[in-house]
Amino acid sequence: MAAKSHAILTLLLLSALAIASLATGLGGSGIVGGRTKISDVESNQEIQQLGKYSVTEYNRQQHANRHGDDGDTRGDLKFVKVVAAEKQVVAGIKYYLTIVAAKGGNKKTFDAEVVVQAWKKSKQLTSFAPSRN
Repeated sequence: MAAKSHAILTLLLLSALAIASLATGLGGSGIVGGRTKISDVESNQEIQQLGKYSVTEYNRQQHANRHGDDGDTRGDLKFVKVVAAEKQVVAGIKYYLTIVAAKGGNKKTFDAEVVVQAWKKSKQLTSFAPSRN
């Protein structure tokens, strides 16, 4: 009986170590629900597409706020690239993007937050504002 208890205890300890190792290895910081930096964002097509979506959605919202889409796109932001990104597991994945966009030839930096829920085939721009940095 003691050998069986020892085997179960060893198995539990190894399982706990494996889970802890996965949490720190996959999550980067090891903090459940914490933000994780995304590397190589400029070559990451998924992140660049989320940045483009963010700018397009921001422009769409601006048109809607002007009481309908009048088709005038002269004042729209033009997506340039995402220069930094982090992600956080929430009810889906929340992306924190630092985006360069141009308006009238002048490039500016913006911070955007997008929540992606792949199982619902949904993404939502939750925040878009000039960068504080």
